[in-house]
This record gives sequence, C-alpha cells and structure tokens, in this order.
Amino acid sequence: MSKVATRFAPSPTGPLHIGGVRTALFNWLYTKNNGGKFFLRIEDTDKERSKEEFKKQIIKSLKWIGIEHDGDEYIQSKKIQDHVNIVNELLKKGKAYKCFCTTEEIEEQKKRAKQKKVPYIYNRKWREKNDTDAPKNIKPVIRFKSKIDGTSKLNDLVQGKIEIDNNTIEDFIILRKDGTPTYNLSASVDDYKMKMTHIIRGDDHKINTFKQIQIYEAMDWNIPLFAHIPLIHTSEGKKLSKRDNSSTLEDYSKIGIMPEALRNYLLRLGWSYKDKEIFNLEESIKFFNLEGIGKSPSKLDVSRIMSMNEHYIKNINESNLYDHLKIYCNEYKEPIDITKEEKIKASLTFLKNKAKTLEDIYNNSKFILLDNVIINKEDKVLVDEKSINIIKSFLEKIEKIEIFKKETLEIIVNDLIKENSINFKSVGQPLRICLTGSKFGPGIYEILIALGKNEVKKRLSQI
Repeated sequence: MSKVATRFAPSPTGPLHIGGVRTALFNWLYTKNNGGKFFLRIEDTDKERSKEEFKKQIIKSLKWIGIEHDGDEYIQSKKIQDHVNIVNELLKKGKAYKCFCTTEEIEEQKKRAKQKKVPYIYNRKWREKNDTDAPKNIKPVIRFKSKIDGTSKLNDLVQGKIEIDNNTIEDFIILRKDGTPTYNLSASVDDYKMKMTHIIRGDDHKINTFKQIQIYEAMDWNIPLFAHIPLIHTSEGKKLSKRDNSSTLEDYSKIGIMPEALRNYLLRLGWSYKDKEIFNLEESIKFFNLEGIGKSPSKLDVSRIMSMNEHYIKNINESNLYDHLKIYCNEYKEPIDITKEEKIKASLTFLKNKAKTLEDIYNNSKFILLDNVIINKEDKVLVDEKSINIIKSFLEKIEKIEIFKKETLEIIVNDLIKENSINFKSVGQPLRICLTGSKFGPGIYEILIALGKNEVKKRLSQI
C-alpha cells in the first residue's frame, strides 16, 4: 500500500465540535505514527450555512490543540466540476440513472412506508426506464444504481467485520435537480482525488461507507481502509451535539483549559495503551494505534478534564505556564501589564495552588494585576477600628526592616499577636482584605512578598 494518507473533513457550518476534534486527533496521530500525510478538507458545499468565520475557527481550533495539517486546505466547493464529471461517467457506465419522480410521488412513497412501519426506500421507478419516457417539464435528479441482491462486507479497522443486506441501501441521489452533488458522491470523489489510504471517522458514517464503497467499485478505484470510531456521549448517555454545553473547543479554552491537557483527555477518551494515563506529544504519536480504540461510545466527563488540566498546571514548567496564562489573558481577559509580569512569574508557585484552570490562576493573581483594591461589602465590615490600629502598627514595623521576606515578616506578625493578645487570624485577615479586597485568597506572606514592600505600604496607607 502507498504511504498513509488521512484527512479530517469538517463542514464550516458552526464551531468545531469536540467529537470532531477527537476524530481529527486520531487521524493526525495515526498518520504521524506511520510517517504519512494528514490533510484538512473543508466541506463547504452547503452555501447557505457555510461561513468563512467558521472555517477560520476550525483551522484556529485545530492549531490551538496542536494539530497541523499538511499542505493547503482542500476546499470542496472548488472541486464541484470534478464531482459532476464523475456523475456523468457513472451515467455512461450505466451505474447511475436519471430519476424524474415528482416531489409528490416521493412524498407518497414515504407516507406509505410510514403507514407500513418500514424504512422508506425509493422504489427504483426510473432505474430501467429510457429517457424517452421522461416528462418534458421535470428536471431529474441523478441516482446511483445500488446493488439489489446479496450482502456487502466491510473489514472495519475498529469495529471488525460488518455485513449488511444490499437491499437496505436505496438508489441514493448523487446529483440534485439544481446540478449540485450530494455528500456521498462528493466525499468519494474527493477521497479518491486526494489519494486517501485510510478513512477514520465517527461510526454514524457506517451506512455512508457502504454507499461510498459502491461508488469506488463502480469507478474501478482502489478502496481505502475504513475505521469507524464510536461517538462521544453526554454524561446522561445521549449523543453529544453542538447544542450541548462543553461541546466545542471554545467552551474549554475560555475557562482556561490548556491545549495539552484537553488533547491528552481526548486521546484517552475511547482509546487506551496499557494502564498509562498521561501522554506527552511524542508519546501520543509513538503509542497511538487503531487497535487501542474501544467499540463502545465514550462519555464526556468535564470533571475529568478539570482533573487532567490541574495535573498539567501543577507539573508544567512555570515559564511555559506563564506563556499559557499570558495568551489566555490576551484572548479572554485583560492583557497582563508589562510592569506586573515579573511579579506574576515569581508568584506562580503559589498562584497555581488549588487552581484547576488558567482562569483560576488569573483570579488568584488579581490582587497583583489590579492597582486599585475594591473591598466588597461583606469583608469591609471585618476591618473594624481595632483592625485598622493593627494595620497601622504593621506599617510602622515594616518601615524599619530592610529585607522584605517571610522570616522578617513572621517576626513582625508574631510581635503584633503578643502585643495585642490576639490570634494570627486577627492580623492576617484584615491585612489580606486591605491588600486584595477579599478575605479569601493566597496566604498572607505570599501576598506580601508578591506585592513587595512599596506596594504593600501604598495599599495599607490608603486605609
């Protein structure tokens, strides 16, 4: 067989679905593992629903999660003439025919099937008729002459052997009345033209695969290998759709899920390698195979994504973590002030504690990022007159120290506790509220050191 070639073929009719991302990932990893080529085909023939913004979003999303396609994007709408040419060849070969049935006739057939409680299959009225019998005022569709007898078999690389009765596949339309090709025809022609060796896609395409194989056979083309991946379901066990929350990449990137973590999660969603859970990019490529894909649907688990993201946040190099945080803030929050960069970098060790997302880190670092502290009403009442006197004493004491570090600050806090016969909370809580605007947040020493002596003095002097 020739060098492995796979493709991901989304329609730009909406944001990229998380199931589509996993399909793209499996295609990409399989191709990389086999030293082949991975292509992106934009199936934009639905003129009304296809949008340039969605095409850009698809490309951006794939790049964000680390999937780079080879060559230029293959734009399906630019290949329509290729598709029409194949339709004409199929007509010449006697593998397709013109169907002049009216809309009313088709609706009547569907109605009868519904009454009999059987699936609708076109009755092949025009399969053997001559064009000379055709009515003059009706524009025909072109239908493919599907096999009527026997069975068709598929050796699926994930599902194993699949067999269907040929009479369950109707003579499907390959060219509409307006001269535009349908999905199964276009996909078959494009896959042939692109020299695809493997078609890896969701198992909701199985019936399409049997139709497309018949087109391949009718044209005497080499048939690619097929692998159908089980779909992703919601936690309730329903098929995940674009309308569900947490169904697109944007749903995750905007709350601060890192691409490496989501890629690792999607890799393990329906695929396994021994008992290994965490895979870096090199390991993902090295170990990925189709044999490890399960045959049952996988359930999307947002809590597991959070847990995976937390693992990456805790274990990533802090310089890289800062880069992720900076990109996240530029995209979804306020860009980080260049004068605050070093303080944020130096504080990441504690800012990432208890953080599951980049948004958590951003929220934990607000006391550094914001110049003006706004104390919420609930916490403001906790800073009473006694607390203000303690803060003033704290200010006097830090004036006298030259080295602003935990050891010297601990001495000051302990002195205040003894002098005022109070506990640690009575010192730490009002300080935290006045420095950050909230009684919740990092430890008081972490806050003090992160802000630095001058900023601490500035903020406390305003009380």
